[in-house]
Amino acid sequence: MLTLGSILALAAAALHVAIFRLESLAWGGAQAQKVFGEQSPQEVAATRELAFNQGFYNLFLAVLAALGAVLALAGTTTVGASLLLAGTGSMLAAATVLLLSSPAHRAAAVKQGALPLLAVLATAIGLLL
Repeated sequence: MLTLGSILALAAAALHVAIFRLESLAWGGAQAQKVFGEQSPQEVAATRELAFNQGFYNLFLAVLAALGAVLALAGTTTVGASLLLAGTGSMLAAATVLLLSSPAHRAAAVKQGALPLLAVLATAIGLLL
């Protein structure tokens, strides 16, 4: 189960790297507009710095989860699982906040939180067995 948790954490990390790209590198572009909703040029300009910062937050969570997964897969179970759980647990917490605070973004919250939730569960079960 620890292997499954690590694979799920790597998938969650990949998703968060994609979110980073949209928020920090491609904000205002066609793909970001499609994912996050259409914005006027003025709205894009007004939200660019916030999106840039949010994107790096997602990147750092991805790095944390991926590093933990790699270490767990390499046999450094305690450190690896701790980092993996810190990263995916934070991803899950952020998705939960979005789910509870913004009815319009519930579908996005579920997409954002599904892989981290599964990674946390599989890792916890793996550590208990």
